[in-house]
Amino acid sequence: MSHVFTDTQGRRPRKLRVSLTDRCNFRCGYCMPEQPHWAPASQLLSMAERLRVIRLFVQHAGVRSLRLTGGEPLLSPDLEPMLRALRRDDTTRGLRLSVTTNAQLLGRRAQALQSAGLDDLNVSLDAVDPGRFDAMTRTRGRLPAVLDGIDAACRVGLPVKLNAVIVRGHNEDQILPLLNWASERNLVIRFIEFMPLEGGALWRRERVCSEADMLVRIQQARGEVETLGANGPASYYRLSDGTRFGVIPTVTRPFCGQCDRMRLTATGDLYTCLFSEAGTALRPLLRSDASDAELLDRLSAAVRSKSPGYAVTGAVERPITMHGLGG
Repeated sequence: MSHVFTDTQGRRPRKLRVSLTDRCNFRCGYCMPEQPHWAPASQLLSMAERLRVIRLFVQHAGVRSLRLTGGEPLLSPDLEPMLRALRRDDTTRGLRLSVTTNAQLLGRRAQALQSAGLDDLNVSLDAVDPGRFDAMTRTRGRLPAVLDGIDAACRVGLPVKLNAVIVRGHNEDQILPLLNWASERNLVIRFIEFMPLEGGALWRRERVCSEADMLVRIQQARGEVETLGANGPASYYRLSDGTRFGVIPTVTRPFCGQCDRMRLTATGDLYTCLFSEAGTALRPLLRSDASDAELLDRLSAAVRSKSPGYAVTGAVERPITMHGLGG
């Protein structure tokens, strides 16, 4: 049987995000409640189960890049073993392998990750002012470890991109300090419009700092901003001194029509859209005697039924929040 991996909008999955854990050492309000409930270990996919799904997506859907996420993936003991297994496997060794992290634990792991076969890192960094950082992450005193982790990754030669979610009334005053900090290290930072992903507890439209507002703020402080064009979900810009940065306008200019991403949660649910009301449960199949053909039936059906996305459907109410969905 032939399995179709194209949805009704003509999109094919090229990027797969696989969550290793729903646990995190931060409590960012746009990602999770202050008192989250973690999935029990028995519900988490094993490394072998994840690898089976990844291999099928690579072989039959043409997935080209894989991002390991959480929660915080550096809390998972499977991270380096997973990278090594992916590099050893004939089917997956050619994938671009990335990790998204908050970098608090990165300082002592950067070399091991590079040695295990990691290609690049995305680091979430919403402030460089210690007080702002503590407020955004609902932690205390962890910013130095995060900045040290970023520097450690750069020292071992891992390419790093920085991502900052900007929430009006919370950290829009960090746009310029973040841009300056990244520029001093020749790093690219991408500012992300605040999306309604955490069940509505924090999100309000008036808390969205739009791409236009960010660009005005940067231009007033740093001068002319040159448009470089889009690459994936981000629009990129350059300042007169050569500094490059990006904006991901998730709310004011959704990129749903070009979305080629899918997410596999740590508990084995496949989400074809960030705003899906529910995922497709794969764990029962993976833990039965289901054949690859049966699993492909489920994967293909999920891809074909992918919704048009936030640009059409808007936000949804659902029990899962971003730490469980996978960044």
